[in-house]
Amino acid sequence: MKLFIHKLRNWEYWPFWAVYFPLFFLWAAYALRARTIFFFNAANPTMRNGGFIMDSKIEIYGLMPEAYYPATILVPEGKEFDEVKQQLAHKNIAYPIIAKPDMGLRGNAVKKVYNEAQLKNYHQKADFDYLIQEFIPYPNEAGIFYVRFPGEDRGKVTGIVAKELLTVTGDGEATITELIRRDPRFEMQLPVLKKELGARLDEIPEKDKKINLVPLGNHCRGAKFIDASHLISAGLTDTINEVALQMPEFYFGRMDIMYNSWEELEQGINFSIIEVNGAASEPTHIYDPMHSIFFAWKELARHITYMFRISVKNNTRGVRYLSFSEGMHQYRLHRKMVSKYERL
Repeated sequence: MKLFIHKLRNWEYWPFWAVYFPLFFLWAAYALRARTIFFFNAANPTMRNGGFIMDSKIEIYGLMPEAYYPATILVPEGKEFDEVKQQLAHKNIAYPIIAKPDMGLRGNAVKKVYNEAQLKNYHQKADFDYLIQEFIPYPNEAGIFYVRFPGEDRGKVTGIVAKELLTVTGDGEATITELIRRDPRFEMQLPVLKKELGARLDEIPEKDKKINLVPLGNHCRGAKFIDASHLISAGLTDTINEVALQMPEFYFGRMDIMYNSWEELEQGINFSIIEVNGAASEPTHIYDPMHSIFFAWKELARHITYMFRISVKNNTRGVRYLSFSEGMHQYRLHRKMVSKYERL
């Protein structure tokens, strides 16, 4: 009951349809003007479906200079595990590593893998193409939303989200499980943590020792999202714009970035882009618990409007929209693909 009340009082845990319901009317209005509900594919012409559905992460990495993202290899479904090990050795990727679907959604099936046995287990369960990526040791993570209109040589940062990972602090007396139960946000992750960590949850951390239980900044895995949009600056915009301009026809999306310090990120040094998300990107700073659902609706509407306006501009340049049948086919493929991730 405690967790149910917590979810009810905090809109960030509401189901997708409840959060987005008022936005369906705005989307419908734009769809009427574009004469298709699948106008989003024109937002980023070089990304599959604009980066909204069935978009390949390895293809998006291919749009960027390699210096901007971690060493990454694609593992096609059915590939022999011995060949995977050879690829790791060839790329000099050492454990721990990150394994994730090539076509992912909201952090589903993303795992930090510490050894070969764990990777083999992931490989055997993965009936889809997945990526192996070197683990970036930078201590901070942020999601930076970027918008640029076709024909312009400078875009803008429209929102920043900082992330607090699921971390507990020992008191010398309580087990990790007991520490988790003290925070409803963390307790909701307990079933998954029991599966992943097992007996480790019975350990009693030393006083003041911090234990990072989920080394990934995903909201669905207990990370707390904090609106850091006040950090938008000319220096940061220069850094993000420089990256974006090197990605052919990238106009709308969110860059998830690991970085050493904010000052260095503004200078364009010591950072790595974990992912670039296209038209499906959310301005995830809305999930800061300090924000109301009304703030979220305003920001979502603002960004959907950006996406629509960019799509229209690209369409006038000759970028065609998806037809209804094409869009529905892609959507069905997407749903089928995502359903596979639930087994991991």
